[in-house]
Amino acid sequence: MVALPRAQRSNVLLGYDGTEENDAALCWAVEEARLRGLDLTICHCWHWPYPEGHVDPRIQAIVQRAGENLLRKGARRARDLGAPGKVHALLRREPVGDTLVCESDDAELIVVGSHERHRLPAGSTAVRLPARTHRPVVAVRRFGGPRGRVVVGVDGSEGADAALGFAIEEAALRECDLRVVYGAWEPGAVPDWELPLFTDKNRLFQVRAAKLEEAVHPWCQRYPKVPVEAALLLERPREALLRAAADVALLVVGDRGIGGVDPLLLGATSSAMLHHAPCTVAIVPPPRHAAQRAA
Repeated sequence: MVALPRAQRSNVLLGYDGTEENDAALCWAVEEARLRGLDLTICHCWHWPYPEGHVDPRIQAIVQRAGENLLRKGARRARDLGAPGKVHALLRREPVGDTLVCESDDAELIVVGSHERHRLPAGSTAVRLPARTHRPVVAVRRFGGPRGRVVVGVDGSEGADAALGFAIEEAALRECDLRVVYGAWEPGAVPDWELPLFTDKNRLFQVRAAKLEEAVHPWCQRYPKVPVEAALLLERPREALLRAAADVALLVVGDRGIGGVDPLLLGATSSAMLHHAPCTVAIVPPPRHAAQRAA
């Protein structure tokens, strides 16, 4: 296990529903806990199938027991997979997104399952949670394991720097390469004074290459054993990242980029990665969002 050059929170938090798709998320969460030397908290939220005013203690007890049994099954599966520390079971009646946000203060990261690409509902937890929480959210695809190259998208924003830090940490823990991708053709997301750059591709490449080097260099110094490849592409970020994610284990992006969006929404690129990337996707908020959302 790699010793990370910073303090960690106490656990990895998993949203668990017992489905076959969710088992991939459980495997990923156990691996994260093992690599980081943390406890695992498995959270299941049970749903009351009747109107709020309907009271039936007998049915409620049955539904709650089903949730307890599901959690026991998940905890047993986590231990069989080699969860290194304590496995905590957390049963809640609240909506899963609200619960994971509330319980994430002590979590190093949150792991949730995800439908396969092109099939992700707009209201799913994997889509809504990253815009609400102050912790990194890993949305795990059913197919593909937690091993292999890590790719991260950067654009010079604060969120991209946080994503780069998370990605190089993951690469260090997994002892794999990191590819840093900067899709620099984003004229609709830059201030007016930068627009002339897009009339001179050579100048644009020089300016963005300097920005890429400035972003990557400090992290390479901090994690000198991680092989890092930096790629500057004069393409739109979405296309550049989707192509880079074709054969990797993990794609990491910030929650929103330089364009600026409603703080309750994900950025367009990160949202597109959740819906269309073929691999597991991590959405990472910047530190300032952590302070705002925790307040």
